[in-house]
Amino acid sequence: MYAKCLKRVLDFTLSLVALMILSPILLILAVVGAVAMKGNPFFTQLRPGKISKKTGKEKIFRLIKFRTMSNAKDQDGNFLPDDVRLNRYGKFLRSTSLDELPELFNILKGDMALVGPRPLLVKYIPLYNEEQRHRHDVRPGLTGYAQVNGRNAVSWEDRFKMDVAYVNHVTFMGDLKIILQTVKTVLSREGISSETSITKEEFTGTQNFSDEKEYIDI
Repeated sequence: MYAKCLKRVLDFTLSLVALMILSPILLILAVVGAVAMKGNPFFTQLRPGKISKKTGKEKIFRLIKFRTMSNAKDQDGNFLPDDVRLNRYGKFLRSTSLDELPELFNILKGDMALVGPRPLLVKYIPLYNEEQRHRHDVRPGLTGYAQVNGRNAVSWEDRFKMDVAYVNHVTFMGDLKIILQTVKTVLSREGISSETSITKEEFTGTQNFSDEKEYIDI
């Protein structure tokens, strides 16, 4: 009942209330971001959503966030490395997760949920094995089980195991627990970067997928 009906009702209601309450902060961040990024303060990108029962394919939607990297380019017109383009303001947004706030509009629209596997890149879809692709059996989330258990600091394989574990055990109490843990994770600024990247290294595919049971603590 919760996963099929109530979850979407709660997502819509809570995202609408959050947008009304946080609208002054969103406006301030948009203005400051326009100055800090010398242009458009928003970053949009196509991401895969929930798999449609009719088509059997992921719904592709446009995710919106606050921009954390500048558009600085070299003399040949190529973007500079991420660590150069990530300025002080961008680091602040990422460390506080304020860059994610515009995704409330994605939740309101129905592309995302408050809790679920994080939406990744469209180009990763062909790289998933059969089990990993089950992460798209539900709407992607603003936060998720993997985000409160390591975030970008865990391996791709462990992240996907946690995603699938969540998909198979969606409950109200589980979502509430994840939301409360998210507050703690954001305040402590845990797992913002991986060991090899300022964000998360690219996923290149995997062959093995071990039992999800060890990750069920939702």
